[in-house]
Amino acid sequence: FTSCQHYEYGYFNGYPHMQQEDLDLVIHLGDYIYEYAGAEKKPRKHIGKEVTSLDDYRTRYSQYRLDMTLQETHRLFPWLVTWDDHEFDNNYANLVSEEEGISPDEFLVRRMNAYQTYYEFMPLRRRSFPQGPSMKLYRGCPFGRLAGFHVLDTRQYRTDQPNGDHQKPMEGKVFDTNATMLGAQQESWLMSSLLKSTSTWNVLAQQVMMAPLNRGEGEDKRYSMDQWPGYDVSRRRLLNFFHERKIPNPVVLTGDIHLNWVNDLQLDFEDPNSPLVGTELVGTSMTSGGNGGNSIPEYERAAAQNDFVRWYNSNRGYVSCELTPRTWTSYFRTTPFVDKPGAPIETKATFVIENGKPGAQQA
Repeated sequence: FTSCQHYEYGYFNGYPHMQQEDLDLVIHLGDYIYEYAGAEKKPRKHIGKEVTSLDDYRTRYSQYRLDMTLQETHRLFPWLVTWDDHEFDNNYANLVSEEEGISPDEFLVRRMNAYQTYYEFMPLRRRSFPQGPSMKLYRGCPFGRLAGFHVLDTRQYRTDQPNGDHQKPMEGKVFDTNATMLGAQQESWLMSSLLKSTSTWNVLAQQVMMAPLNRGEGEDKRYSMDQWPGYDVSRRRLLNFFHERKIPNPVVLTGDIHLNWVNDLQLDFEDPNSPLVGTELVGTSMTSGGNGGNSIPEYERAAAQNDFVRWYNSNRGYVSCELTPRTWTSYFRTTPFVDKPGAPIETKATFVIENGKPGAQQA
């Protein structure tokens, strides 16, 4: 699985290596395109201004698809896709734009254009056909009895990011009982699908980090209001559901953050003795953020001070997973650069999840 392939930040150097693997499926967790206007002094350049019209979005997708490494990866493997925010507009939440002063009508027209183009370019069934500015993207995809993929949409139905978004303490609207990440209908569908599942591995293919990563310093604890910690009631409800209903082997696949993480999912993250209820595998970006591999003090600190973190890495690449009835093995495949084509690949780390034992162990 992979995510976040900003064209301007470089070349999709992970895909040629992905093509050499014997894969049953490629999962893309969002930010397949970026909506921003073309910028100077980048390895590659977007055509045109920030995309808003139907023609704009179609041109942007066409530019990305002209990349032969992306084209060939689509040719070789089936893809299971979901979106994040940049397929439409950065950090949007349902009907709320990140920017001030955007008229609701203008926003809906742009969302309609974005959703229509996504449907046109992505491998989706007719049941996802957009209805105006709405499109049902969440769905189930069983892979025999081995894995059940529950594909989520954490953008279209969520309430606005609490406390003004960005990095904030866990307070105020974070604890709003009416706040939602998935929306009532999608959350109900997810829980029903998990209860009916007969799969060994129950996979949530979604966008933003579920584990509450404290990025602050000392007593000044800060969390992303755009990620699941900003929707504390929704997050706790889902993790409690995993625990109470004994959902078999929940594995959460996450993109968005342009970094690799392996996280234990605890019933109560404030209690170090709280039981584990699942595992979160966060895959890095294909290109977004540039070459990577550098030391990022904020995240180095976060990896050290959050006990649920098993591993962290800032390279670019993808995660290759091998599933059997007994184990789930994840190979974190990374490239040293993206600012020019032809990067080599290495397996930076390998983690194993055992059937019936939530939490990943480094191999």
